[in-house]
Amino acid sequence: MSRSRLLLIIAQTALAAMALAGCVVGPSYQRPTLALTPDYRNAGFQPAPATPASSVASDWWAGFDDPALSRVVARALAGNLDIAQAQGRLQQSRAQAQAATAALLPAGEATASAVNQEQSLRSPIGEIGQHLPGYQRTTDQYDLGLGASWELDAFGGLTRARQAARAGARASLDDLAAVRVAVAAETADAYLQVRAYQARLAVARRQDGVENDLVDLLNRRTAQGVASERELHEARALLEGVRSTIPPLTAALEAELNRLDILMGAQAGTWRAELATPGPIPAPPAISTAEGPPALLRRRPDIVAAEQRLVASNAAIGAAISDYYPKVSISGLLGLESISTAELFTGQAAQHQVGAGLRWRLFDFGRVDAEVGEARGRYAESLAAWRATVLAATGEVETALSDLTQDEARIRTLTAQVTELQADRSQAETAYEGGVISLVEVRDADRDLLAASDQLAQTRAAAARAAIAAYRALGGGWSG
Repeated sequence: MSRSRLLLIIAQTALAAMALAGCVVGPSYQRPTLALTPDYRNAGFQPAPATPASSVASDWWAGFDDPALSRVVARALAGNLDIAQAQGRLQQSRAQAQAATAALLPAGEATASAVNQEQSLRSPIGEIGQHLPGYQRTTDQYDLGLGASWELDAFGGLTRARQAARAGARASLDDLAAVRVAVAAETADAYLQVRAYQARLAVARRQDGVENDLVDLLNRRTAQGVASERELHEARALLEGVRSTIPPLTAALEAELNRLDILMGAQAGTWRAELATPGPIPAPPAISTAEGPPALLRRRPDIVAAEQRLVASNAAIGAAISDYYPKVSISGLLGLESISTAELFTGQAAQHQVGAGLRWRLFDFGRVDAEVGEARGRYAESLAAWRATVLAATGEVETALSDLTQDEARIRTLTAQVTELQADRSQAETAYEGGVISLVEVRDADRDLLAASDQLAQTRAAAARAAIAAYRALGGGWSG
């Protein structure tokens, strides 16, 4: 076959393949739907007016109006190692998408070599050649070449692979956003736990002082014969009971401080001194639920990531189906070869090669059927995973809002109780000063007040943590 005839066949093959390139096999992606109610069941029970959604999308933790909280969250977002791992996964997936895009383009390479060779005289060629006129045992060979190949995406298999890779990269980007949301929420939760344990330790130490004063009083009264030994033993037991609560609270505080350091990407103990001074438990800001459950489809990065994986699995079906059709490729090589550098760039040293290739799994359709079936199964799995993620998200929001509502209601009740107990404590002291009641009864009033104060501190922390859980469930801290 002549060179011009071969070139004509290759050109016709390329034109036919490019004409078919608009034919991309496989199903086109259709966004799934899931019936969701327009409002949250607990949305009407918010204890305060809801803030606009836009004000809590990026830095919701600022709504707690606590500079120390904002500082530790910012430090965690900058140094957390889970975020660093997610960034590494994103880099990998972007590289894979770049490679899938490059597969649609021609691939080429340049080669060059210089070889000096000495032939053995005891080899078959050497034994014969040394007796021939003009035989040269030592030879040089120089090569320069430029080659290219191109698989034409006649039926869209490479296009579908690129779509899948790009969707995978977008899913990794959304995964990174989800990790950032989780880290911000975990950091804020750990900070609130620190403040709660500090508050509870302060209450426990005040209780220790009250019970210790009572024991001293009963010691004196017992020595005077005014109080019984039973009363003294009971007071001592209560004192030891209060003291027994301090080590667990201290251990829990230490654990949360360590947790904070790890979240900030530091060795445990690094930032401990910064939070050593107790601070108040910040009150949670109001939360907007005006957009309702449908907004989670775009506000929650894990839901968006799940949908991108659905997009990728849908494209993978097309990539598998494309194996039912032939793969067409063209290639070419242009080079120079000579045993002398003086003649390397002459026309006699030129050489070239052009070709067209066809690869078709014509007798392997059973395996292709299996691959297509596997791809469809992965799509079904991804669809179920997306739906499960959406439903889990709505459940998280409802639970967090319910917890916040009930904790706020309990705070109001406990606040009223503490107010009443403070009044009772004040009246008890007045009665004691007037000789109407004993100091024991005053200490009983102290004990009741401190117990209620401890419950109030726990509930305030629980409400703030429920608000954090709500922000996390609503996708706060991320803008899609």
